[in-house]
Amino acid sequence: MVFSDINSRYGSTHYRAEVEQAVQVMTDWQPDLILCAGDMVAGQSLSLTQAEITAMWAAFDQKVFAPLQATGIPFGFTLGNHDASSSRVQGQYAFAQERQLAAAYWRPRQDRLGLTYVDRAGFPFYYSFQQNDIFYLVWDASSATVSAPEIAWADRSLASTTAQRCRRRIVMGHLPLYAVSQGRDRTGEFLSQADRLQTLLERHNVHSYICGHHHAYYPAGSGPRTWLGRTDAAMQTLTVLDMFFPDFGPATTVYTTYDMGTRQVIELPQLPRQIVGPNGRLLRHDLTWSDLSQAEKNQPYVPSRH
Repeated sequence: MVFSDINSRYGSTHYRAEVEQAVQVMTDWQPDLILCAGDMVAGQSLSLTQAEITAMWAAFDQKVFAPLQATGIPFGFTLGNHDASSSRVQGQYAFAQERQLAAAYWRPRQDRLGLTYVDRAGFPFYYSFQQNDIFYLVWDASSATVSAPEIAWADRSLASTTAQRCRRRIVMGHLPLYAVSQGRDRTGEFLSQADRLQTLLERHNVHSYICGHHHAYYPAGSGPRTWLGRTDAAMQTLTVLDMFFPDFGPATTVYTTYDMGTRQVIELPQLPRQIVGPNGRLLRHDLTWSDLSQAEKNQPYVPSRH
């Protein structure tokens, strides 16, 4: 199961009712693995004190992590910009204290996550693990730039014998490759080397890139924002990602996403057929280029707003 972007306003130690409901659903349904694509707390503010940041992580521990851990379900995560932003000013981390306190929260808990680590030298910022014959790589996409050393590490890791022997490879980071939601379609809100990173993932036959930040399910994420080019009401979501590996026949993947406000399944026709943003085009995963009309193919990219 996949969720992300559960934080409230800056410094908040409270979570919306939909978040608490999602935690209950995850504990009831007992999935094989729970993944969080970042923004577990409400940081990224230089005005927050050490005590306030520590209190946010304590609230996350009490209201989210502890109930999930009590189930024994393995838990993987990536850090978001509100958890531990990697943005830099004059070569230094702009939110160094938040990164230090995020590491202080997670490092003592790394052996309690139930993960079979492959490489955790960079934990909690970047690491890899293997679960149920799937190789997961987490990189630090808590700002628009994944560092050159981490890109090189990801390239080596995904090319490794361990990764390539797994039946699937999945990468997770907070910021997406391409913009999907209103208010997040400007430079800095998506990865700055999207085409290069997508090429890297395709070269290693990565099945999925799981991300958050844009608060709009397309096709994995959660939070109250509306898609680019649409006027639909925003909704908070929880996604179940089922992967089936039959003894005979091709492997299949099924996405089932729930509107946590109504508990109703979001059907694919409810989603935009494509999203055209400032740095690229995304097609709904059940469609191909040939399925688009000529008018859809001719839809231009929307310039990024600075």
